[in-house]
Amino acid sequence: VLVESLLVFIIVLSVHAVVWDRFSWCTIALAIQAFYVQFKWDRLLQLGGAVFQFRGAANSGLLPASMVIPLLGVVMKERCRAAGIVYFERFGIVVASTGMLLALFLSVLAVGITKPVPTNTCILTGIAGSIIIYTMKHSLTVSEVIEVLEVLLIFVYLSMILLYLLPRCFTPGEALLVLGGISFVLNQLIKRSLNVIEGRGDPIDFFLLVAVVGVVLLGLFFTVLFIFLDSGTWISSMFFHMMTAVLGLGVIMPWLYRLIQRNPLFWLIQFLFQTQTRLYLLLYWTFLAASACGVVFYQNAKRSSESKKHQASTITRKYFHFIVVATYVPGLIYDRQLLYVAAVLCLAVFILLEYVRYFRIKPFGQTLRHLLSLFLDERDSGPLILTHIYLLLGMSLPVWLFPRSCAPKGTLPGAGALVPYSGVLAVGIGDTIASVFGRTMGEIKWPGTKKTFEGTMTAIFAQIIAVALILIFDSNVNLNSSYAWILASVSLVSLLEAYTTQIDNLLLPLYLQIMLMA
Repeated sequence: VLVESLLVFIIVLSVHAVVWDRFSWCTIALAIQAFYVQFKWDRLLQLGGAVFQFRGAANSGLLPASMVIPLLGVVMKERCRAAGIVYFERFGIVVASTGMLLALFLSVLAVGITKPVPTNTCILTGIAGSIIIYTMKHSLTVSEVIEVLEVLLIFVYLSMILLYLLPRCFTPGEALLVLGGISFVLNQLIKRSLNVIEGRGDPIDFFLLVAVVGVVLLGLFFTVLFIFLDSGTWISSMFFHMMTAVLGLGVIMPWLYRLIQRNPLFWLIQFLFQTQTRLYLLLYWTFLAASACGVVFYQNAKRSSESKKHQASTITRKYFHFIVVATYVPGLIYDRQLLYVAAVLCLAVFILLEYVRYFRIKPFGQTLRHLLSLFLDERDSGPLILTHIYLLLGMSLPVWLFPRSCAPKGTLPGAGALVPYSGVLAVGIGDTIASVFGRTMGEIKWPGTKKTFEGTMTAIFAQIIAVALILIFDSNVNLNSSYAWILASVSLVSLLEAYTTQIDNLLLPLYLQIMLMA
């Protein structure tokens, strides 16, 4: 925990050494108090004193999670200010302020339920909170303050509902990232739905917002419904399929139609088949999806009837990382907008299939449970299987969060040109190579972990080679001699992978994106 915290502090100080403004004091104060509060959360989790059931075999992860959203907002603000895009500069300020307030709320919650009340931590939390609120008072307009408070309110209610319904699925830090992200998306969707201006806004952004909110609302609806019904019967399954169609066509489609001012299905079909390159990419991705399904069926076929408890090895699970890299790299090089939309569709399909598995919806629910049980690891300790969804999110978030409006000619200068590749580098290549080489060749273990020195060094080397290949094949990438910063970013994130107990598929790409955008 101490080394993980040290690495996060180095990243925070590195970013603010480049981007220093009034929010830097807030971020550093938040990091110091989160470091202290993290130990209170860890103690609560060990003693079983937390309000909800969190994922075991991991620390709270409050410090690394608390820094992600504020740092993302700060670097986005600076990039958009440099490009002269005032609207998105203000948006970055709102993102940073929202992230700080959400992290502060989680800290206050831990301090409030700790007995006896920790005096020193309370003082630190009070000082950090005062600095953040003072800075927000002098940085945000009244409407922006209301927007931040709306996200906080949504986060509070969403946390109470989802953490109760999904025990042992998240650590406090993961809950902050996932539920904070969903809260922000929901607030943005409500705000944009109430202020629709024809011709303003990119349809693919609206597509992401509606898809995320739609599948979350669908899950909440069926969770409440199946409290009163047995979800494993054919009648309940037919009702599930019927209501999914009704909510999709009767609520989500009209909502999307209002935002993009055209028929969503016609727009999607026209978008997907607009060019010959897109058709080739779709055919290629279909082949890779079939290959991934083939790996699942092949591994299950190998599972003999005598070894029901047999689990796929970590190296076997990394096959999917290689497949995902092969999926994303051509999309990033040839058509990022298509990759953006395809990733949204894939996320919606993954979540719907998880609903089918979780609720045992006929005819595929029990089959999915059997097929996917082979690939479970210690992080899937709750009722949901989330590791494959986290992998998709880790690869897609750098594409979705890339500030296109603030990027002249579709790319950022210097190391920022690699931002969309953050997921590919950190998870697809770095995490995969570290795992494979660490388990097969590693002998020197990092102190206090199961990760090896050889695995980490090989991961750094592999990512540097990947950057060189990106320079060769992607003509849009021009690093402008920022090689030392790229090496430092890759090295810090690879070391963080060795020491963090959080979901690395989610955390590492975001930190690499922050470093590269700075």
